[in-house]
Amino acid sequence: MHPEFKQSVTSGQAPAGRGPFPQAVRVGPLVFLSGQGPISRETNRPIEGNFTAQVRETFANLANILRAAGLSLAHVVKVTVYLTDIARVPEFNHLYEELMPKPYPARTLVQAGLRGIDVEMDVIAAHPAITVWAATRP
Repeated sequence: MHPEFKQSVTSGQAPAGRGPFPQAVRVGPLVFLSGQGPISRETNRPIEGNFTAQVRETFANLANILRAAGLSLAHVVKVTVYLTDIARVPEFNHLYEELMPKPYPARTLVQAGLRGIDVEMDVIAAHPAITVWAATRP
């Protein structure tokens, strides 16, 4: 495998992973973020707070990792959302509409047995300049 095929992306403005995985991986124009939750950047532990605070912290962590990759939430093309309580979908959707730029990316939402947190998200983002370049290559 070519050594530049896959590159790790790391941000000091987001919590470190709690296992043998990077915060994100860049492959060509795509950046794949590992699951992020409401984890404090300072303590690397779940934040204190209600569901709204947890969703906002999760989005902040995603945005900070994307920024380290030279991207933003506007570049996200796919989102997977994990909620401990599926009854919170309407509340989550309200926050999602506020925090995720339009046009919205494709999304999957599932109920999950998360430990100590109520929400986790992973995303895939695409770098537009690289995507356009790749699409125009013969």
